[in-house]
Amino acid sequence: MAAAKDKDLRGRYSSKVSATTRQAAQLLLLKPTLWRLLRVHVHGASNVDALEGPFVVFSNHSSHLDAPLIFGALPQRLSRFLATGAASDFFYDKWWKSGPMSLFFNGFPVDRGKEKEPKGGKRQQRGMSASLLVDGVPLLIFPEGTRSRNGAMSPFKPGVAALCISRGVPALPIALVGAYAAWPSQQKHLPRGRPEVHVVIGRPMHPLPGEIAHEFSERMRRQVLELHDATARAYGAKTLAEYAHTVALEKAVKTQITELADDAKHRANKQEDR
Repeated sequence: MAAAKDKDLRGRYSSKVSATTRQAAQLLLLKPTLWRLLRVHVHGASNVDALEGPFVVFSNHSSHLDAPLIFGALPQRLSRFLATGAASDFFYDKWWKSGPMSLFFNGFPVDRGKEKEPKGGKRQQRGMSASLLVDGVPLLIFPEGTRSRNGAMSPFKPGVAALCISRGVPALPIALVGAYAAWPSQQKHLPRGRPEVHVVIGRPMHPLPGEIAHEFSERMRRQVLELHDATARAYGAKTLAEYAHTVALEKAVKTQITELADDAKHRANKQEDR
């Protein structure tokens, strides 16, 4: 009974009616709006010419532009049933956020492990990602788990790699270049001045024989890094390596300032004790 109920719940993700409505919303509303806000360049589209069946799209996660860019860049035959894993504590705590997630991105809730249950929201059904792949539904999941707050790419969580290994599906790497600069997390308004953004589609990846999730996940991360930085260098954009270097420098400066402040406080205390 429970299994039948779960299958019925998953049915909307592979519904042809829902897919037609969703693609109409994407083509008539989402993509035209985004392509007017940004100067979007898509690279590597031919890399997915032979891609069929269920797969998992993964990418660096730098802004709220990421999912719309990926949906807009992929061929319609691949994005038609693509379902996007979205943080349950952020996108499913209010109807006005969960509604657009379902309408435009075929969204399903992903539990990031936060203790607080979202008000009126949904937590990910256990095994939902794997079940959708079994149903033939391709997935878009960001292995970092959350948007970058500084432009640098965080380590990948191995769950996406483990999913590909366990279900025997390919992982499709996509690098997003310029999305963070166009709409960083601290920016409250939409992008202005039509900033340039590049969507770089790589070749589908498969786990090697005997490769465990952590190893495949690291190989996936390196592939996104290579795709991103090669394109960034070619077009004069900031690389992920440069973002990471900036973050490391800022952290070192903060540490040094803290040490100097602690040392000054220690000296002042010693003076008072005399």
